Amino acid sequence: MNNISIPPMDEYNQALLNRVHPPDWVNPNPQDCYDLVVIGGGTAGLVVAAGAAGLGIGLKVALIEKNLMGGDCLNVGCVPSKCLIRSARVVGDILNAQQFGVNMPKLTPENIDFAAVMTRMRRLRSHISENDSVQRFQKLGTDVFLGEASFVSDRSIAVGNNTLRFKKAVIATGARASRPDIPGLAEVGYLTNETVFELTERPHRLAVIGAGAIGCELAQTFQRLGCEVVLLHKNDRILDREDPDASEILQQTFRHEGIRLELGVNIQSVEPTASGKLIWFNRGDEKVSIEVDRILVGVGRTPNVEGLNLFQVGVKFNLAHGVVVDDYLQTTNPRIYAAGDICMNWKFTHAADAAARIAIKNILFSPFGLGRAQLSKLIMPWVTYTSPEIAHVGMYEQEAKAKGIDVSTIKIPFDVVDRAIADGETAGFLKILHRKGSDRILGATIVAAHAGEMISEITLSIVTKQGLNQLSGVIHPYPTQAEAIKKAADAYRRTLLTPRSKILLGLIAKLSG
Repeated sequence: MNNISIPPMDEYNQALLNRVHPPDWVNPNPQDCYDLVVIGGGTAGLVVAAGAAGLGIGLKVALIEKNLMGGDCLNVGCVPSKCLIRSARVVGDILNAQQFGVNMPKLTPENIDFAAVMTRMRRLRSHISENDSVQRFQKLGTDVFLGEASFVSDRSIAVGNNTLRFKKAVIATGARASRPDIPGLAEVGYLTNETVFELTERPHRLAVIGAGAIGCELAQTFQRLGCEVVLLHKNDRILDREDPDASEILQQTFRHEGIRLELGVNIQSVEPTASGKLIWFNRGDEKVSIEVDRILVGVGRTPNVEGLNLFQVGVKFNLAHGVVVDDYLQTTNPRIYAAGDICMNWKFTHAADAAARIAIKNILFSPFGLGRAQLSKLIMPWVTYTSPEIAHVGMYEQEAKAKGIDVSTIKIPFDVVDRAIADGETAGFLKILHRKGSDRILGATIVAAHAGEMISEITLSIVTKQGLNQLSGVIHPYPTQAEAIKKAADAYRRTLLTPRSKILLGLIAKLSG
């Protein structure tokens, strides 16, 4: 077995390891032939394995994981980051307490027990890990093999000293943090999402390279937890793939909270100093340096294709985007499918879950004429869990225009939403994009404290083809911030009133009075 550890090896990480990669685990004796072998125990792989084994029709299923069951989401992604974000939001509430008439002592980094915050994260992650444990999947009837997988043929996979024969296989090996090619960076050392949750001491000065979702979430979190954060980004605005109005609100928030933003910069090199790490970058024609204690890199994901021996089985792949699949998640080898970060542009846990369900249906049910599910049919929402959150689903305006679709936009600022006013959370908006001359919703962006909790109503509307007319008829409890959705729908309804109908309604009102 591989000697795997999860620093720091306290009681919580020890309990986590005992569930997701038990040091004393003994791989089972392989069955003669498996109906399905899944490579990778992250979200996509776990959903495929659990779904196939849980059908109750006697399928022989094997799951192979070389590192930690639960993958990125449990161990170095969604779960630990959201635990830290929750602690950071408490700090945010304290910092803003005075506007609510609550006078608090001045909050300093010394008031924030960073070690306790990290311990809480490890404790909660350990508790949640039971859902992804080796023991749970063993009880589901899956043969779990811990070790590195490699295709031997299009009917067999080697793992350790065992060879697993299969009828169908799914590649779900995920992706890892990309390593930027910055001179000196590797030598001075840096953190990624895969190592930042190992911290037990707060960095005084932290540089975050990359202002995508991961970079923005962690930059704000560590600033609130008492670090001095500088966020460096190659483009002119943070979250540059999101709606410009959304990223502008977040930029203002970051500056207000004390995060130093260095946008449109080109990092040249990193070098060690007696007291830290010196980052050199170009800001236009100016060469600038900044000294920090730690560097956190969040500049994208690299698919895990190495070691699988994909050439052997005719599975096409590339190092930038991973395994090549069609719309049904089938690779260039018809016996082998892929799901999750290894093959998709959507690198979200919920996207991996949805893709896994497509793979199950197409592998197990479509051969019996029950139809094939398509990746392109998915309506995919996503959320950046900053304060405020930024949630999106469907098209952006520029996408619609590029496709030749005439669109109209309805924007509801949260400073007209009563609950947002009462909550002191007016820095945000709801923007709904709909087809011009129609109530059909094409996309939406929400910037709000709980935007992630609100986006699903609009996602449901798009999936079920319920337009703004139907949303206008949905009663929303008052006061809630989700009332912004009804306000947007009502705003659309008002656009249907012609000058003539307005005159007629006015006459009716006068006569009825």
